[in-house]
Amino acid sequence: MKLRDYQQEAVDALYAFFRANPDPERNPVLAMPTGTGKAVVIAGFVMGIMQAWPSQRVMMCTHVKELIDQNADKLLTMWPQAPLGIYSAGLGEKTAHMPITFAGVQSAAKNPQLFGHIDLMIIDECHLVSPDENASYKKLINALRAVNPKLRVVGLSATIYRLGLGMITEGGVFTDVAYDITGMRAFTKLIDDGYLCPLIPMPTEVVLDVSEVHKRGGEFIASELQQAVAKYDITRDALAEAIEAAKDRHHWLIFATGIDHVMMIQDILSRFGIEARAVHSKMKDSERDDNLAAFKAGEIRALVNADILTTGFDFPALDCIILLRPTSSPGLHVQILGRGTRPLYAPGFDLSTTEGRLAAQTASAKQNCLVLDFAGNTRRLGPINDPRIPKKKGQGTGDIPIKSCDACGCLNHISARVCVNCGEEFTFQEKLTAAASTAQLIVRDEPMVEVFNVDRVTYAPHVKPGFPPSLKVSYYCGLRRFTEWICLWHDGNPIQRKARVWWNERIPHDYPPTIEAALPLVDKLRTPRQIRVWVNKKYPDILAHIF
Repeated sequence: MKLRDYQQEAVDALYAFFRANPDPERNPVLAMPTGTGKAVVIAGFVMGIMQAWPSQRVMMCTHVKELIDQNADKLLTMWPQAPLGIYSAGLGEKTAHMPITFAGVQSAAKNPQLFGHIDLMIIDECHLVSPDENASYKKLINALRAVNPKLRVVGLSATIYRLGLGMITEGGVFTDVAYDITGMRAFTKLIDDGYLCPLIPMPTEVVLDVSEVHKRGGEFIASELQQAVAKYDITRDALAEAIEAAKDRHHWLIFATGIDHVMMIQDILSRFGIEARAVHSKMKDSERDDNLAAFKAGEIRALVNADILTTGFDFPALDCIILLRPTSSPGLHVQILGRGTRPLYAPGFDLSTTEGRLAAQTASAKQNCLVLDFAGNTRRLGPINDPRIPKKKGQGTGDIPIKSCDACGCLNHISARVCVNCGEEFTFQEKLTAAASTAQLIVRDEPMVEVFNVDRVTYAPHVKPGFPPSLKVSYYCGLRRFTEWICLWHDGNPIQRKARVWWNERIPHDYPPTIEAALPLVDKLRTPRQIRVWVNKKYPDILAHIF
């Protein structure tokens, strides 16, 4: 198994960090969005450590059996001979003597003396490491350090912050961010490169009212939240709206406020003729596993849970998230949304190329994941790639960087130029200030044209409701990106003739009859060396391509 470019960068960042920081009190974290393969990074790093320094003893720790199993499976897939032991009551295995141990933190913290000398500890979902000295992770780390004071700890998470505490590197086990691809630009590039699937967060007519719910530690008080939200009439109205909005979606994951709310939602869906099953904390593991398996097999359409499937739930076909669980926690909000960002690839495509990945997504049953936010979490906490990062108590909060599309209502990042859902262009207003400026006082009409060297080109389908599809072509020129839309299927429109000329310049092939037929051909298109761009327009216009 070959690591993706960003996964190898993450592994390299860890080696570079440890070379530059030999102090055992310095412990790094890797920030990587859900769906980018943290398990593969763990596997690659552990294999490299053990093959270079065979005498090392490594422990990977996390909080749920699903992640232990997934991470162990990735390591054994990459390195079938790995000297690996599992220590987890949930998985029914307790092997503590192997050079590599993948453990559940609750199980390991009860008997830390069994593991002896550990050189490296890796924590998956490290945002769950509490600063409380009596918490499981701190007890385990302190016990291991009593044996080996030079123990190093590595953390991985999509959300490297905690409500009320700020960044997890601001006091506690972790000290530095060694690698971060969770920010807006990096996250968007992962989508453009076909590694992640876009989310379509839509506002709803029904909105849950939490105005009277108090908070404790920055989060809504669970009992008050359940009382405010778990009401039959409003839940029924929300689900009726969801059924209509998600009628073309195949797999719905629903988040509720508590067990009573879970059962209520399941009952209402049943009355609407939608088969749903539940996952909650009072359920036997065997029943929970059966319900998860039925959902993934497509035997049921909806799966309802209360704070169970926020981490460790890996199901790329998930194409709809229904939020009936308000939260004030940015971490929980991002983790929930992350359930839908894994792409679904159709078979038969070259997934080693951007074009192949995007084509595989287009040919699959999932092009995006619809988010029906009855809880108002997106407006409260922001988008997944630029959430409101929690600050320490008393430091206040920032603005929420979202805006609503006037055409379809979809919630977009504040910097978006076109709507992620319908493609509608946003209108930007310039802010006037009293400060002196060196900017041009009069905007002139003559075009300012610049030539840019093209580093790479990506292709993706673009679909706008009510219009034929087009081919979105993005040119990456250093730090800048320019985009054009090739409208081969706009019959009778002058832009179709322009699109056909564009196609003929690149490939001696008949015009593809559909966008689905075009995507497998993009690898064969000639790539221009340079492009000429009219840059002083609201949206830069590509005037010519130089081959």
